[in-house]
Amino acid sequence: MKTIPRLDAEAVLASEAEALEAVRGAALETGFMVLENTPFAPERMERLIETYRAFFHLPEAEKAKVDMAKTGSNRGWGGMRSEQVDPASNPDLKEVFDCGFLWPEAAEAGAPERYYAPNLWPDAPEGFRAEVEGYYQEALGFCRQLLGAISEAIGEDRSYFQQKFVHPMALLRANFYPARPGWAGDKDFGIAPHTDYGCLTLLATDGAPGLEVLRRDGSWEPVAAEPGAFVINFGEMLEMWSGGRVKATLHRVRGGGEERISIPLFFNPEWDADVAPAGAGAPIRAGDHLAKRYDETYLHMADAQDVAGSGAATP
Repeated sequence: MKTIPRLDAEAVLASEAEALEAVRGAALETGFMVLENTPFAPERMERLIETYRAFFHLPEAEKAKVDMAKTGSNRGWGGMRSEQVDPASNPDLKEVFDCGFLWPEAAEAGAPERYYAPNLWPDAPEGFRAEVEGYYQEALGFCRQLLGAISEAIGEDRSYFQQKFVHPMALLRANFYPARPGWAGDKDFGIAPHTDYGCLTLLATDGAPGLEVLRRDGSWEPVAAEPGAFVINFGEMLEMWSGGRVKATLHRVRGGGEERISIPLFFNPEWDADVAPAGAGAPIRAGDHLAKRYDETYLHMADAQDVAGSGAATP
């Protein structure tokens, strides 16, 4: 049984045959790969990680000033147990901070605001917004290149997916996993077993262990990446869009004896992109798929849907 491959990013982006064959194996079999020798220096990523860490270590009252639970979207801070990715498990033992793509003309184009909502930025730590926004733009560019290589690896033209990523629903998140509490039981996870909802996930971490990927034999394989390297995995939307060729694989974080920070960029297409496989009888709109999955995961969105469904007015 194949383990998660570790690949040279420069070779992948240069479309070297051996590298593309390894990407193909990752996409069609394991659903995960690790990219090393990336354009992101370890020092640059360590600075980003420590910026997020400084935010998560602020008093809760300070973080609550940008609490996404006060909004109808997923922008800003989410507190401990504010998400539940697996209904059979308890809410996740993590905090998050989310920001997304800015598209001022979204409303004019008919896009619902929830997909391109305004970002919320904290006052502290100093320089937080500039650091995060700078990385976001760099990571978007890298994901666009990487998606072209993945398209080529699975036998499609490099532009097969990219025309649908002009205004991507790309969500940048930081996850803060505290040390696993002694009272945690079998249904308590940093993040419970799940598959990612979108297309492509670019995951940076501080190097602390914790992420585990479900192998085809039912065992869990640990996977880690030091700052400057990335864990790459494929989501439900890309599996669907590719007609099931690309695999979205279950993964989890149980939590360990030390805190952990991970920074995924969920690289997703425009809200109205048709992500149905070729030959499908009906279109599948990317935004509809994400909205359904978000409503199932973010507890404040689920509460809003319950209120709306009851006919009660929302504040």
